[in-house]
Amino acid sequence: MKRIIFLLAIFLIISQSCTNRKNAEVKKKNVLIFLVDDLGYHDLSSKGSVFYETPNIDRLSKEGVDFENAYVSHPRCLPSRYGIQTGKIPGRNGVPGGKNVGIIMDNDITIGEAFKRNGYETFFAGKWHLGKTEKHWPQNRGYNINIAGGAAGAPKSYFWPYNEGTWEEDNGMKSNKKKGFLKIKGLEKGAKGEYLTDRLTNETINFINKKHNKPFFAILAHYGVHTPLEAQKHLIDKYNKKLKTLSFSGAEIKIKDGETKQFQNQAVYAAMIESVDNSLGKIVKALKDNGMYNNTIIVFTSDHGGLSNRGLGNKRILATSNLPLRAGKGHIYEGGIKVPLILGGAISSKGHKNQQITSNIDMKPTLLDLCDLKHPKENIDGISIAESIKNNSTIERTLIWHSPRARLISTGDNFCTVIRMGNYKLFDFYKNNVVELYDLSKDPFEEHNIADTNKKLVASLKTQITDWKKKVRAIN
Repeated sequence: MKRIIFLLAIFLIISQSCTNRKNAEVKKKNVLIFLVDDLGYHDLSSKGSVFYETPNIDRLSKEGVDFENAYVSHPRCLPSRYGIQTGKIPGRNGVPGGKNVGIIMDNDITIGEAFKRNGYETFFAGKWHLGKTEKHWPQNRGYNINIAGGAAGAPKSYFWPYNEGTWEEDNGMKSNKKKGFLKIKGLEKGAKGEYLTDRLTNETINFINKKHNKPFFAILAHYGVHTPLEAQKHLIDKYNKKLKTLSFSGAEIKIKDGETKQFQNQAVYAAMIESVDNSLGKIVKALKDNGMYNNTIIVFTSDHGGLSNRGLGNKRILATSNLPLRAGKGHIYEGGIKVPLILGGAISSKGHKNQQITSNIDMKPTLLDLCDLKHPKENIDGISIAESIKNNSTIERTLIWHSPRARLISTGDNFCTVIRMGNYKLFDFYKNNVVELYDLSKDPFEEHNIADTNKKLVASLKTQITDWKKKVRAIN
């Protein structure tokens, strides 16, 4: 009898241990990254916009942690996304401009792979833009589910059937079509009038609603608010009506850094922003309806600044204004690289506003730490700022940007390498032999070049740039 009681006790201990392990697994935090394309720092009403309306994003900001010094690793879509996925400065691997441009390297470990190795179910929906063939797409780089993520950088239309594409493009070849767009796969079935932002939102909600036996890591990477500028008619009408209540003084276009749009007065773009904001609201509701909101880290951010600049004489449509920040997409001035970054849901902090200088290359190590997960063995440039989030403290941070593929006509930016150390930010326009230095604590809008009066500091920062470029064999 004693033996039976002893064996029963052992069984109960083992059973309880297994239950505890199972409960611990269930309590692991979920993560959902909500990534917007081409959204500028001031494109939110919580960041000062009087034209755009973003109540759901603003609510997440008020309830979570709102970063005021968040940057991207590059002011263009593809290399910025490379930074998010790998935790590396894109220039380290010749992105953009190298022979492997746009490809996740074989020795790179994506953020999806890092979470999958920790037992997470992984999901990706939307714009991937990294690699021409399926070998480099989400389903083969750490994501259990991939919807619409491939080589495409933009839709031909935001209304179904979205992109037609060609066989040549899908296989990394030049298309004979003058206006060929890469296919957005996985969305072939749809209905007339279906809007891409809504479709991707619904696909993500379907994933949230399904039964989960593991914690999940999900990315909803909207194609919006990238061009082409297209939105639903009722929203366009709303913002055209609102425009009549606003007044703007001065010229719409200023000749600086090419041509710069000075006003937020594009009704279609405003409607696209509201669609993205509505998307976040629906995602948050789905998480709350499933009892997941308080156990899910929500990350809201953009891949770079808004499209506000073009080369002199270029007639491309400009979507927004990043003022008072200087310039926009394509430029390493603040308007091109400073972005909204909000962490909400399961995130708590001692402070609502966070002053930590950070880059999207920090996202992978930070989220792994916030979820108490193991880091892969690798050498990356990103650092964890988890302690900064928990304690509202700051860590010293030096950041480098390298832009070896200027687009003088498209967005008006030039070849340069930039370093920010503390409050000082130095630009080395190496092909023009021009140097600019700004003290962001006194000159956050980069209006007063102080390079000539700080020659020792200029020399020191340029040496750091030279050493970094040699170390990573950066292309020029």
